[in-house]
Amino acid sequence: MSGSLVGLTMGAIMMGMLALRVQIGVAMFLTGAIGYIWVSGLDPLLAYLKNAPYGRFSLYDLSVVPLFLLMGQFATHGGLSRALFKAGNAFIGHWKGGMAMAGVTSCAGFGAICGSSLATAATMSHVVLPELKHHQYKPALAAGSVAAGGTLGILIPPSVPLVIYAIMAEQNIAKLFMAAFLPGILAAIGYMVVIGIVCRVDPAAGGPGTPRHSWAERLSTVIETWPVLLIFLVVIGGIYGGLFTPTEAASIGALATGVAAWRSGGLKGAGLMECLYGTAKGTGMMFLILLGADTLNSFMALSQLPAEAAAWVQEMGFGPFTVLFSIILIYLLLGCVMDSLSMILLTVPIFLPIVLGMEYWGLGLEEKAIWFGMVALVVMEVGLITPPVGMNVYIINGVAKDIPMATIFRGVLPFLASDILRIFLLVFFPSISLVALWVFN
Repeated sequence: MSGSLVGLTMGAIMMGMLALRVQIGVAMFLTGAIGYIWVSGLDPLLAYLKNAPYGRFSLYDLSVVPLFLLMGQFATHGGLSRALFKAGNAFIGHWKGGMAMAGVTSCAGFGAICGSSLATAATMSHVVLPELKHHQYKPALAAGSVAAGGTLGILIPPSVPLVIYAIMAEQNIAKLFMAAFLPGILAAIGYMVVIGIVCRVDPAAGGPGTPRHSWAERLSTVIETWPVLLIFLVVIGGIYGGLFTPTEAASIGALATGVAAWRSGGLKGAGLMECLYGTAKGTGMMFLILLGADTLNSFMALSQLPAEAAAWVQEMGFGPFTVLFSIILIYLLLGCVMDSLSMILLTVPIFLPIVLGMEYWGLGLEEKAIWFGMVALVVMEVGLITPPVGMNVYIINGVAKDIPMATIFRGVLPFLASDILRIFLLVFFPSISLVALWVFN
């Protein structure tokens, strides 16, 4: 049996393991290890495992992951989410559907100090959903807006998946953070527009607006969010000002968020231990996925499947955009059964070389890598709210048990339309993600 056929066989076995609900890191590791033995034997696998995991986990850039996770844990326990929602509601809560829009803006703000879509959805659902329910929002719009808004955690810097993509694609983390700003802002605006349209098509969906706040009240709510603003400015401003590296920025951000959480009382009692445990658990999960992905990718490289796939694509003469939209379709399908981090680790070594080998808008290699990263990340973001998995939807359902899963999925459909439109914009207007890079250079 040829190496590429072995690779395809083991890939099918891995998908079967995922269908049986085997943890993604375990599934990738077992598939990679068995395939490695099949192609090269047991001794080469043991030699690989002796050195490769240490080489991966000792990588300095990876130290930013637990720091950003700790930052998110402190932000969750520090009550910063409620202040963000209160400020957003003070400015736009009187609009039709304004409170749901405020929920989206607060998700974007929380994502700026959290870096995780799942954590953003879990935290903001506890804050936003009770308020929307109290103000008579229909369950579909209420749950759908929070589920969609939670996906902003993957785009608004700092973002853990962006860090992992930067490492896999060998790109500058700071440049990727900057490239994600405009797509993230567009996502938030798109979701707000969707809420406005839904509330105009079905006036009862949004419930009555809240009273208009005075500018003095608005200013007071903004002042309450000063820890978030300060942390964001210190972390992002410090990176782009050349004061410190992303890892140093993450450590400073974690310290600042910890101080803010301590001042608010969020670290009292078992709060600190919960933050440390949550960080350790999240880090362990990500590093297990990293180990599994490295093992699987090493086996795939030995099988020559990625190289043969790239050569096949070139021989078939497929156009660049045919290839790109095929990759996007694959990401949409994978998003139904996998999370964004797993998709990055599994697919980037295969898809990125194919994209880099094709001509898109006259872009250079670095520009194509960053542009493709933004497109891929937005598509992965869609996977967080699409059936049958839709991890953000499951999180919302866990918080709002009285809202059926089918109702939440129905509520996210209009937001999926916004996401699809944004994907097309990013594909055909790469300057949306590259303008910040050009300014940075």
